[in-house]
Amino acid sequence: MSTVSSSTSPLSSSATSPINQQQISSNITNDTGDFSQNQPPPPPLDKESLQLIYSLVKDLTIPEKRENALVDLSKKREAVPDLAPILLNSFGTIAALLQEIVSIYPLLSPPKLKALPSNRVCNALALLQCVASHPDTRTYFLHSHIPLFLYPFLNTSSKNRPFEYLRLTSLGVIGALVKVDDSTVIDFLLSTEIMTLCVRIMETGSELSKTVATFIVQKILLDDMGLNYICVSNERIMAFLSVLANMIQQLIDQSSPRLLKHVIRCYLRLTDNPKSKESLRQFLPESLKNGTFNSHLKDEKDFTTKRWLSQLLFLLGDPSQANAFNPNLNPSINTPPNLSAPLSNISAAINQSLSRNLNMHN
Repeated sequence: MSTVSSSTSPLSSSATSPINQQQISSNITNDTGDFSQNQPPPPPLDKESLQLIYSLVKDLTIPEKRENALVDLSKKREAVPDLAPILLNSFGTIAALLQEIVSIYPLLSPPKLKALPSNRVCNALALLQCVASHPDTRTYFLHSHIPLFLYPFLNTSSKNRPFEYLRLTSLGVIGALVKVDDSTVIDFLLSTEIMTLCVRIMETGSELSKTVATFIVQKILLDDMGLNYICVSNERIMAFLSVLANMIQQLIDQSSPRLLKHVIRCYLRLTDNPKSKESLRQFLPESLKNGTFNSHLKDEKDFTTKRWLSQLLFLLGDPSQANAFNPNLNPSINTPPNLSAPLSNISAAINQSLSRNLNMHN
């Protein structure tokens, strides 16, 4: 990866290396309470810097100049407060970005995507993420059904880095949509197959992809429409609980406090529905009850996760265990027998139960 010397200008040119994957996950699932806090906006650009942005946006519509323009704009996007409206209102720009996306569809199956084309389309996705997250352009982004262009990327299963990076960046676009509480966004996403795609990634993706996918599912669940979607049938509830239980089992050996936080929040939200709450009483993983994760939640920043776990145990009718959840205490030896749900054929259960009746939402 190339390195570039620092510059005093926020719009100084940078390397052609792809945007950082950790940054994608951190920016979307930013650990600040309910993830609704945003960084303060950057200062307005001077006239010269703004003209440079206009020139780069124009270059997006010129095939010979598009690749460099994608790199430069994706690097500068956080320094340009109004980049999203500029992109949206510039003739041919959104079409050029979509052209970049569809151009690699033939490389998805069979999987032939390499690093360079993956990086290039991810830079285009980073610009679409600006449009998805900006309050003045989000509605257009939804009404144009642009998220649907990303679903083929989320539906890939190759573990190769170019595919993983493509999935993570695509999840970042959807994560930017759900980060701001908006029932219109949730209604649109539930009319598509996003839940099926995200739940599959929660089961099989890398840690970063799982984290962003679980955050998206969490935000959908926090809306009443999303909770009702999961709890429409016992079969769908059990399929979802099986995936969460599988993730908890994996987190015992592969600690990820941020991913654990999202999973516990999903469990807690399910207590707001009588059917799923009753299922949780029977099938909540034993490791969440017996203090297994005490050693995983030692930092002060894990306070919210501890509070949510205590609240979850209390609402499920075991206040003694909720009060006992303390990182300074040893796990209780007086724990009930293991009631974890069987985890076989999870993928099949997801595809059948979460996809069923999808037409009802169209």
